[in-house]
Amino acid sequence: MGIHNKVFSTCVFLVWFCFCLPGIIWVAEASHVVYQELKSVSPSIVGSQYRTGYHFQPPKNWINDPNGPMYHNGIYHLFYQYNTNGSVWGNIVWAHSVSSDLINWIPLEPAIYPSKKFDINGTWSGSATLLPGNKPVIFYTGIDPQGRQVQNLAFPKDLADPYLREWTKPDYNPVIQPDASIEPSKFRDPTTAWFGLDGHWRVVIGSRRKMRGMAVLYRSRDFVKWVKAQHPLHSSKDTGMWECPDFFPVSLKGKKGLDTSVSGPGVKHVLKVSLDMTRYEYYTVGTYYHMIDRYIPDNSSADDHTGLRYDYGNFYASKTFFDEAKQRRILWGWSNESDTVKDDIKKGWAGIQTIPRALWLDPSGKQLVQWPVEELETLRGKQVNLYDKELKSGDIYEVKGISSAQASLYLIFEISGLDKAEPFEEFWSDPQVLCGQKGAAVEGGVGPFGLLVLASGDREEQTAVLFRVFKAPNKHVVLMCHDPSKSSLRPGMYKPSFAGFVDVDINKTKKISLRSLIDHSVLESFGAEGKTCITSRVYPSKAIGQDAHLFVFNNGSEDVRITQLSAWEMTSPRMN
Repeated sequence: MGIHNKVFSTCVFLVWFCFCLPGIIWVAEASHVVYQELKSVSPSIVGSQYRTGYHFQPPKNWINDPNGPMYHNGIYHLFYQYNTNGSVWGNIVWAHSVSSDLINWIPLEPAIYPSKKFDINGTWSGSATLLPGNKPVIFYTGIDPQGRQVQNLAFPKDLADPYLREWTKPDYNPVIQPDASIEPSKFRDPTTAWFGLDGHWRVVIGSRRKMRGMAVLYRSRDFVKWVKAQHPLHSSKDTGMWECPDFFPVSLKGKKGLDTSVSGPGVKHVLKVSLDMTRYEYYTVGTYYHMIDRYIPDNSSADDHTGLRYDYGNFYASKTFFDEAKQRRILWGWSNESDTVKDDIKKGWAGIQTIPRALWLDPSGKQLVQWPVEELETLRGKQVNLYDKELKSGDIYEVKGISSAQASLYLIFEISGLDKAEPFEEFWSDPQVLCGQKGAAVEGGVGPFGLLVLASGDREEQTAVLFRVFKAPNKHVVLMCHDPSKSSLRPGMYKPSFAGFVDVDINKTKKISLRSLIDHSVLESFGAEGKTCITSRVYPSKAIGQDAHLFVFNNGSEDVRITQLSAWEMTSPRMN
């Protein structure tokens, strides 16, 4: 169950705001900022200036976590946390949309909403599982009259309905309740269940014990009576509450996805958690020992808040599912607004889902790779290309011929040499901090080079997507960065830098690729064919619509060559 990212971030710097502003109540148990006076305020108009053209969002109101995504009988289903009455968090139900291609979406009535004693105070996040006979079941967190977080089941009312419009909640709910060892306000977001060789189903629920994050494991033979395992599937000290856990297998070879119940030779497992403490997500790749139900991460990445992330930007509460139709694992993630609550109310909506991404294990076995689903390419319209363009130190070149406020780009940069790479300091362990210090305006050796998107013609406004190469004692370090420091002239905007290191041997390849999706107020970037991904929300005041420009630049002393640049205008699908 995700929270309001921008408010949390603002609280880090402006603590008084969250605790002293009238009408705002900090609810520690669920990590939500609740705007009691605002959660049911309906907008008089729905603003379109920053609405996305091809990202998933409903016509109005607040959304957060993607819930229970699944493929069933030729239809993709996406449920998501939705405020039926306003554009801040509150009045949450499971909204429901369906699609045949993951791009065009039809809205349906909410599938799950507070209606029974076991969920009367909230229907929070969860997952979908396909039972034998291709029968879907939803596992979700309900809030009962005592404020406890309990786990409930819901089933389709009519399996003959291809859209599964109506869902029923059996009276035997809740099927899992917190015992004496679990804080009842720290127990939520069940995963997709998996079926073991011993004939038992298993599910994981996020929790914590003191400051140790925990993936609490339960087993069941009939999917109704659940027994808590003696030990959690996995836990990690000093990580705080684990929200929205996800646990799934990945193949050691190729890009093919696996059903959630697959285990054994040729398979690794991934455990992802959303850390309430940092508001970012982290994952590890490791081994699932199914005979003892323990997951052990490999030692290739940290098992804490410094570890690997799906996305190094504004991305939270993600959920994957196995797409049987195309034998792939698909990742959905929520990207919250980063303007103000006042702006959200004015425009009448808040929150989007990022473009669904196919996900697989990198051949190194050390990390995951992500790429926008292939169906997105059906939205490509007018195209411009650029080949073999040299960018000398200080060069800026405008890409013309398309409307760049709603666009998609793919580039390959070639570096002429690495002799001028700046030395990498040992204390630069946090790429986000390094990006804030070494942004687009700071001249370097090899880089910064990349894109300036959602830019005004005079570049007074611009959001930079950049690479920068450093020389460490035994290797080169590649930084990928979103620098939004000049993204808006609007006063008081929250404009965080986002960044990640890219695991690529730049000394060997001398090349690095970049794919960026630009959609009015969101920017998704994929570096080195999807090894490092960053999402940002930006709100320019000048670079809007036809006034948005697109540039490539090099602010390093080493020359850079664009061997390929392809840019497309993106059309808009049917979106709810």
